[in-house]
Amino acid sequence: MSNRSIVFEISTTKYETDKELVNSVMKDLQSSCGVTDGFLLSNPAEKFGWTFFKILFKNELLAGIQEKFGTQIMNTSGKAFQEKFTDFVTKFFESKNCKIRMKLVEG
Repeated sequence: MSNRSIVFEISTTKYETDKELVNSVMKDLQSSCGVTDGFLLSNPAEKFGWTFFKILFKNELLAGIQEKFGTQIMNTSGKAFQEKFTDFVTKFFESKNCKIRMKLVEG
C-alpha cells in the first residue's frame, strides 16, 4: 500500500440520513482497527438532486484496515490494489446497510 491517503467521493439523495450512517460505519471500522481520528468528511455540495461529499481515509486507518482485512481485500474483485480496496470498502458499507454510491477520486 502506498504511503498516501485515499479519498472517495460519496453521492447520495438522502444526505442527512446517509451522512450519519457513513460516520457511524467509519467509526465502527476505526474501532475494529484500533484507530482513532482516521478519517475526515468534507462539506457537502448539491447538484441535480444529489449531494456529494468526500471521505478521506488517513494513513493510520489505511494501515489498520490492511492489517486486519488484508486477506479479504486481496480476495475481492479488481486487479490493482485501489480497485480491490474500493470493492472492499463498498461491500463493507453495504454490509452495514449503507446504500451510497462511492468512487475513488484519489489514492
